[in-house]
Amino acid sequence: MKDPMVVIVGRPNVGKSTWFNRVVGEQAAIVEDKPGITRDRFVRSASWLGIEFQLVDTGGWLPGGSELEEKISRQVEVAVREADLVIFMVDASVGVTDADERIASWLRRSGVTVVVAANKADNERRELDRWGFLSLGLGEPYPVSALHGRRSGDFLDEIVARLPPPQEELDTETQVLPTDGVPRVALVGRPNVGKSTLFNRLVGEDRAVVHDMPGTTRDAIDTMVETDEGPLIFIDTAGMRRRSRIDNSAEYYSLVRALQAIDGADIAMLIIDAQENVTSQDQRLAERIDAAGCPILIVLNKWELLDAEAKKYVESEVSRKLYFLGESPVIKISALTGKGVHKLRPVLQETIEQYHRRVPTRDVNRIIAEAQQKAPAGGGAKVMYAVQGASDPPTFTLFVNRELPATYLRYLERSIREGFDFGSVPIKLRIRNRSDR
Repeated sequence: MKDPMVVIVGRPNVGKSTWFNRVVGEQAAIVEDKPGITRDRFVRSASWLGIEFQLVDTGGWLPGGSELEEKISRQVEVAVREADLVIFMVDASVGVTDADERIASWLRRSGVTVVVAANKADNERRELDRWGFLSLGLGEPYPVSALHGRRSGDFLDEIVARLPPPQEELDTETQVLPTDGVPRVALVGRPNVGKSTLFNRLVGEDRAVVHDMPGTTRDAIDTMVETDEGPLIFIDTAGMRRRSRIDNSAEYYSLVRALQAIDGADIAMLIIDAQENVTSQDQRLAERIDAAGCPILIVLNKWELLDAEAKKYVESEVSRKLYFLGESPVIKISALTGKGVHKLRPVLQETIEQYHRRVPTRDVNRIIAEAQQKAPAGGGAKVMYAVQGASDPPTFTLFVNRELPATYLRYLERSIREGFDFGSVPIKLRIRNRSDR
């Protein structure tokens, strides 16, 4: 069943994201008292009176503006074309503006069902001021206060009353699939290294706003894609830089969203601008991803812009500066032209399969026994029994008769990795000493 889609539109800074967060019941969208914070479409499930629907937050519609404003406006237009109902949000504290009239004219031509929400109607006087919005020609404006929740229930009653019933999805290509168990791939990197460009190419549409200005992506955006190997969820994140360089709250919360995406991902693609080589910030991001315990795929973007000597140097710098990532795959691509992008999905699928793999206990003990036979730990220390206690990442518990040297534990980890073809996936070893009982 496909839930109805409700899209919030309006000029910048009228409270769209604040209303969005109130309805979905969490601080999902970044909110700050200045325009331009929301730039991409942001979707969450919502419900009222037992009726479920998809709620979409959008950026401010400002066609004819700057290049970035044009791209944000196109995202809004795509959302409206897919909408079952549009909430046109205006500011009751300001009244009708020229931008409101332009949006109203566009919405009247779109043919979609529109409900006008006069936001910031925080008192009775503001509620009376809403009647000026009748001039927009979109029917009665409903007073609401996204910040304080005033009249929220009445307005949601009106919204769900106008929604069409859920429809069966007949087109399997656009069917909404359950996301439980679907591998999650986070695209991570410094600002302006090409994450959103690669994200759009992987999902096959202009899903995220792409612009040559650092900090374009504010929220983590996820899209599920059906591939020949099965579904994948790609998560576009905001560019991450040092906290000392974060100069406003919106950028801080963008960083928080990105870190949450990494912690919840099955694999992270660390995207590096090959023209700038591996920077100290790239190293710190790699350390943060490695600490989360998920596999890492290193993606060198803009590879086609390097000459042969520069390519050789960058490859050596990746080995030197990111040595702690072990045998993590390194893929060279051009997100802009698409060259090399086809190599990503097979590597992603193989790595994710390794990340979730579980090994029979008898095979684990066979590999450990063979490793100990080839190279005993010495001093009478040995592994008595071993079992895989968890996956995501693969975690093995070794029951030992006495403490094993760290170098020997690394040897056993390497033996497990090679024996079961775990590739570059992180492996954890937990040691249980007989004396601990």
